[in-house]
Amino acid sequence: MSPKTVYSVYVIELDPEVLTCRRFRAANPDWCDGKPCVYVGSSALTPEERFRQHLAGYKANRYVRQFGVTLRPRLYQSWQHYETRTQAEHAEEQRALSLRKRGYAVWYGV
Repeated sequence: MSPKTVYSVYVIELDPEVLTCRRFRAANPDWCDGKPCVYVGSSALTPEERFRQHLAGYKANRYVRQFGVTLRPRLYQSWQHYETRTQAEHAEEQRALSLRKRGYAVWYGV
C-alpha cells in the first residue's frame, strides 16, 4: 500500500519590486504600503521542494521565479495536511484572501 498523499499550503515572500508589474498591482488595490508581497500556493510536495521548483522554473509562477525571496512558514504553518487537492486549493484561496484582507499584496495560483 502506497503512502497517502498529503497536501499543504505554502507562502513565499516576493521582492517588493513585483509591484511594478501591472497585473500584480491591479490585483491588489487595497495593499497597505509596507506590508509584504507574497505568493500563496498549494502542493503535495514540501514547501521547500515546491519553492525550489518555482525558482528553477519548473511549473513555476512567473512572479515567484522572478521575485521569490524566501518561504514564510509563520504565514502557513497552520494550513497543512489536506487529504485532497480540492481541499488544499480551497485552503490556498482562503489563506490568500485572508492575507489580502490584512493589507498584504497577494498572488495565488487557483
